Amino acid sequence: MKFTSTRIAAAAVAVVTVAVFGTACGRGGGAASAGGSGGSGKPAIGIDLPRSDSDFWNSYAQYISKDVTADGANVLPTSNSQNDITKLVANVQVFENTGAKAIIMAPQDSGAIASTLDTLASKNLPVVSVDTRPDKGKVYMVVRADNRAYGTQACQFLGKQMGGKGKVAEFEGDLTSINGRDRSEAFASCMKQNFPGITVFPLVTNWDGAVASSKLQTLLAQNPDLNGLYMQAGGVFLQPTLALLQQKGLLKPVGTPGHINIISNDGIPAEFDAIRKGQIDATISQPADLYAKYALYYAEAAVAGKTFKPGPTDHNSTIIQIPNGLEDQLPAPLVTKANVGDASLWGNSVGK
Repeated sequence: MKFTSTRIAAAAVAVVTVAVFGTACGRGGGAASAGGSGGSGKPAIGIDLPRSDSDFWNSYAQYISKDVTADGANVLPTSNSQNDITKLVANVQVFENTGAKAIIMAPQDSGAIASTLDTLASKNLPVVSVDTRPDKGKVYMVVRADNRAYGTQACQFLGKQMGGKGKVAEFEGDLTSINGRDRSEAFASCMKQNFPGITVFPLVTNWDGAVASSKLQTLLAQNPDLNGLYMQAGGVFLQPTLALLQQKGLLKPVGTPGHINIISNDGIPAEFDAIRKGQIDATISQPADLYAKYALYYAEAAVAGKTFKPGPTDHNSTIIQIPNGLEDQLPAPLVTKANVGDASLWGNSVGK
């Protein structure tokens, strides 16, 4: 029931976000003219949101809406591809037809978007990809954190918490996504090299909380001594996992006998609340606020003809060269009970 309620609430947030974007677009002159520039005098930007079933992505949507308003950007009516590559391609076509001069997207299938990116490149329409790095196809900039570091950091944390021995379940993201692959490969490599006494059970979930919960239930029946869990996306996995562990009588507070050591990725408020309650041990804060801020920054820079080079930035990140463009790797800190109250973490300020 908790998962269902979360999904319904997420959908409601998405509807509100679309309405907010509509308002921002109205101030910017509405849909762009044939020349791609609305009443704001700025070239039009098309923004596709990737999904509305995740608290993380709904937070990103809120941040980018605020940034559009603060910046006075000229944004076309936003779209949401709902984790469907076919919808994303169709939404991009609408942006092209309504005068977009740059496009912000977050393709969840990082392989299937290649032909669309090639088409956009042939039309000199720059693309900023948020959180996911397309496998092929030219991009102006990828705004992302180092996802291999997520997997390695989660491994190091769990390995030490578990004393280098035991059994850990891993909720793998969709392996058609570079994020799912990066996190999974790095976690597996780190465990094999540094903690050979820990047995890892990788569970393919396709970023689906119900699938993760079902597979965890089966695994627990077969391995009641499971003492570790790595969730690659708290936004979709946290609530169904806590509900299952509660139902099984396995939601033991941190530091007590029988506690399952849990680390997550995302940095949403619900994860912070779970850390404060001792339900999970840690999360890695994926910077939803910075994703929004720099997605818009680079989209406007692309239209202005600005260029960037690999190296350190002025916002505590590093731009690296990738085969099909550049990637700005933003910082993603580990959050535990020791620093969960840090006001600089976006999970403590979203919605305020």
